[in-house]
Formats: sequence, structure tokens, C-alpha cells
Amino acid sequence: MTAHRGIGRRTAAVTAGLAAVAAMGLADGRTPGASASTRASTRASAAAAGQAAPGTAPAAAPAGTRITRFLGERRLPHKMAYKGTTVGGLSGIDRDPRTGDWYLVSDDRARYGPARFYTGRLDIDPATGAFRDARITGVTTFLTPDGRPYPGFGKPGDADPETIRRDPRSGRLLWGSEGDRPDAAHPDVPPSPIFLRWTARDGAYRGGLRIPRNLRLTGAERGPRRNFGFEGLAFTPHRIAAMVEGPRYEDGAPPTAERGAPARLTLWDRAGRVRAQYAYPVGRLPAEPVPPSGATDSGVSEILALDDHRFLALERSWLEGVGYRTGLYEFDVRGATDVLRRDRLAGGAPYRPAAKRLVADLGHYGAPPAQNLESLAFGPRLRSGECTLVIGSDDNFDAGEATQFLAFAARGC
Repeated sequence: MTAHRGIGRRTAAVTAGLAAVAAMGLADGRTPGASASTRASTRASAAAAGQAAPGTAPAAAPAGTRITRFLGERRLPHKMAYKGTTVGGLSGIDRDPRTGDWYLVSDDRARYGPARFYTGRLDIDPATGAFRDARITGVTTFLTPDGRPYPGFGKPGDADPETIRRDPRSGRLLWGSEGDRPDAAHPDVPPSPIFLRWTARDGAYRGGLRIPRNLRLTGAERGPRRNFGFEGLAFTPHRIAAMVEGPRYEDGAPPTAERGAPARLTLWDRAGRVRAQYAYPVGRLPAEPVPPSGATDSGVSEILALDDHRFLALERSWLEGVGYRTGLYEFDVRGATDVLRRDRLAGGAPYRPAAKRLVADLGHYGAPPAQNLESLAFGPRLRSGECTLVIGSDDNFDAGEATQFLAFAARGC
């Protein structure tokens, strides 16, 4: 989610809706127990079935990851100045386990600095799990293939960085841009391509992945919608995976309080060849906006691989008059239909979406109000054997929001 979506009008409305949202939880407590997980799995399976064409059921819901402990929260100062840039809009994070460094990508589009990523440290005690500190240690400008910084918002060829990952095999960095395109509300925005590109540590361009034709942005009502491009990126043991935030025009309308919508997960092999595409069932809106005719925005804001088939996904919604709601889900593509060669999911042939289950309602953690959670990564493994998950927020450079990091211990990951 980027700052130019009209976010400034939200702040006054959020407080009024917090009481309403408190009664509409996705889970039953701060750390769901077995009974809560079972109920969540049942709800998620039913929601997944609702995304497929009639007569098609999802595969069996996955089971595995569970949150065991909330380790704490850390925040960065709002609009913190760092080496000529303003820190904010952090939409993707990843960790280098060899050095302990973290990579944090900003979705700023030359308002407060060039398209860029930061390095930082998030200190989690391996013995106790205590989340001690979060700080920035460096900044790097992304460079175009011709060696220049990317142009700013509204200019041809600009970048909207939303996700970044370190390849565990090669150590290289891969990042994704959501791209841009005109729509009814922004008719003068020139198309900029959605992409996944390799970068050197100094920001130099090092090639990219081929994007399937059905995910190329256009000036017409086909392909991905504006602001529904790549938000999620992950490396599996043998594949590269990327998720668009929400449905293409041909795949249906965005989620409402009555129904969900499919988002496409694409898989590449390590040689960069597109191998498969699956429909992920984004759920119904978790609440009605206030007023009911108010603006909404809902989709997948990040993914993280557990193995070649299982992933974690952040489903993040913003509802006018209510605020942000985010759920952490586990999903599995085994048994799902490969829809790579299907141009249309809405009104097309039956297909089986990925199965998913709720892991945690993230609205129960950290200081209220809930933030715009957009990043997800593994932290260090604890001596207890638990893995750690770090989930971060994009503050949209909005004074009513925060750059927040939430740390969790988990099992089954």
C-alpha cells in the first residue's frame, strides 16, 4: 500500500471506528490455542472454497505454524532523517543470517529520497527471545539498468518498491516493484512495469525475472489493477515465488464484506523460467467500513516460504472509519489448480485455490491502533528451538501511523 492512495483522509476516521473493530476479531486471544486454531482453520477453509468456481473445493487446509510467544515491539521515530533521506514507507524486510544484517525496502517514490533500501539491526536475544532494539545502519539507492536512480512518481519508468529478499543460496538481493498504471481516478499516470530485479549491495542493476504476460500492466481494464501488483516475494528451497496483492480485472472484483477475491501466486525455477501460477483466496473484508459506502483496500501484503509448497501470508485490510486489520495465514499450493494459462478466473472454468488457515489475528499485538503491516521475515532461531518472525509496518509517511516492528516466537516453521 502506497502513500498516494488517498491515505491522508483516514486518520480522523480511524479513532471513531476502533470500538466497532474490537468486536470483530479473527481469532480469540493474543496467542491462539488449539481450539482457536481449529476454529480458524474451519473458517479459512470455508472462505477458500468461496473463491473457486461453483462445484470446486479447496485442497485440505495446511497445519503447522503456530505462534508461541509475543516477543515485543520496537518503533523508529516518525520521519527519521538518515543520510539525506527520510526513513519511512518500509514495505519489505529480510535478514542475512550470516551477518545479522537486515534489509528494509522503502516504497517512497522520490518524495523523501530516491527509490532505496536500508540496512539495519533488529536485536533479538537468542536465549530469552527479548526484542531489544531496532536501528538503521545504512542506505542504498536502487539503480536502473543504465545506472541512474529511478525517476519519481508519475514519470515513465518509475519504481514502487514493495518487497525485498536475500537469496539464501547465492546471497544476492531480489526486489519487487508494484509498478503503476492509469485508472479512472488517476487517468494521467503513465504505465510503469511491474518487475522483479536483482540488485548488488551498491544498488546496481543485476538483471531480472521474466514477468508472465497475464501480470503485465496496461492502460486498459485488463491485467493487474493499480496498486495491486507485486507485494509478496519469497525464496523456497527450489523456487522463487511472488504474489500480487489482489485480483486482476479478469479475475474478479476486489474483496467486499460479502465475498473474497483471488490473488495470483507465481512460481519461477532458479533459472528464471515461469513454472506455475496458483490462486490464493483473499478473504472477505473483516468488517464493514464506516459509513458502509466508505473506502476499503484489502489484499496480500507479503509472503514467506516454509518449504516448496507451504507459505505464510499477511492479509492486510484498511477500512474507512475502522482502520487496519491484518491476519497471518498459512497456505499450501499442493492440490491447487495451476492457472498460469487461464486468462480469466471470474466466470471461467472451475479451479481449486490454495488451501489456507489462520495462524494469528495481528490486531492483538503492539500498541494500538493497529498499523499498516506490510513486511514479514524470519529472524534468528532461538536456543529453545523456536523460530522467530518479524512483522513490520509501512507508515505511509503519515503522522497518524508508525514504523513498527513486531517480533514473535513460533513453532512449525
